[in-house]
Amino acid sequence: MPRICFLFNHDQTHQIAHSLPIALELARHAGVEITLAVTEDAIERRVREIAGAMLDRCRLVRLTLRSQGSKLAERTLGELIPARKLLIYRDNLDFFRGFRALVVSEKTSLLLRTRYGLDRLKLIHTRHGAGDRAIGFSAESALFDLVLVSGAKIARRLETDAGVDPARIRIVGYSKFDLCKDNRAPLPFSDPARPVVLYNPHPSPRLSSWYRMGPDILEAFYRSDRFNFIFAPHVMMFARKWTVTINPPAIRRMRPPPARFSTAPNMLIDLGSKASTDMTYTNMADVYIGDVSSQVYEFLYRPRPCLFLNAHDTQWRSDPDYAHWRAGPVAPARMDIIAAVEQAIATHRDYLALQREMLADTFSVTDEPASARAARAIIAFLTEEGPEPLESAR
Repeated sequence: MPRICFLFNHDQTHQIAHSLPIALELARHAGVEITLAVTEDAIERRVREIAGAMLDRCRLVRLTLRSQGSKLAERTLGELIPARKLLIYRDNLDFFRGFRALVVSEKTSLLLRTRYGLDRLKLIHTRHGAGDRAIGFSAESALFDLVLVSGAKIARRLETDAGVDPARIRIVGYSKFDLCKDNRAPLPFSDPARPVVLYNPHPSPRLSSWYRMGPDILEAFYRSDRFNFIFAPHVMMFARKWTVTINPPAIRRMRPPPARFSTAPNMLIDLGSKASTDMTYTNMADVYIGDVSSQVYEFLYRPRPCLFLNAHDTQWRSDPDYAHWRAGPVAPARMDIIAAVEQAIATHRDYLALQREMLADTFSVTDEPASARAARAIIAFLTEEGPEPLESAR
């Protein structure tokens, strides 16, 4: 019986939907043993909530830091870097050795192979998001034994930019849609008839529109009576006192927006609730404002007006990292944001055909759910790889 572990090793819950539906689908198959490994209280709660009764077909395990050195490093560095996330691997090597395959949505798990020598453990990458940033197509992707991708666009760039062997890539669709594509919730606006604008900036100081433009954008919508406005940045933006990014390298002290925005009758400020990660806002908004977040593709699941903010005077037109900016007007750092949104709405018809083309290239959709396609791909891969090595048995 192949033992497969799905690891959820992150501070926030935004990556869960990219792999948990696959785990639950695999758990329906006879002869497969599924373990769900979590590292944080919030992650465990969300996994339990999503899995429901299917959790009875899985084994849920809580991984912790075991050494005093690791615990000290977390206390010392935890406000700046995801120290716990990195140290979990070193402190739980015997646990990871007990599996035929480890399925993850991020790349830090490659440490198990590159630093700790777990060569027999098959590493399977589900990725998270379907965006265009170069970091999603780095050379590390080629170190996975199997990469599950949402569509042809991702497969092409993994081959050309990351050097991933096409034989290791399977196009399976976007499992997050299986879980979240219909999510909606009541919004607390005093006039629900107004169009809803979602502003979804990325956390990276070198790429995001927030640091140069964000406060002025919130102020403009605070004073406007034309729109309802949701500020739901990437969930990691305000997760720590400092935002630190490696690619590109940057660090910024984070301070939440003034409280008066939260009390405005036409504004919703969400710095990291479940609704900011489960497509609730991207499903319900009428207009999307953003920069480099991959959530724009989730918004385009139903094509609608988009506006992109060029806060850094980026020469974007021939840059594949900004391919999504073709889906709507691109505004400079100094502009009238209300007028720019009005223009995005008025010109949406000019972008509609291209939005649909981009959507089809990014997400493969068939009658079979993406999670079921991914489960089949994993089973086929492990079958082709042959029986489990005896050395990996627990």
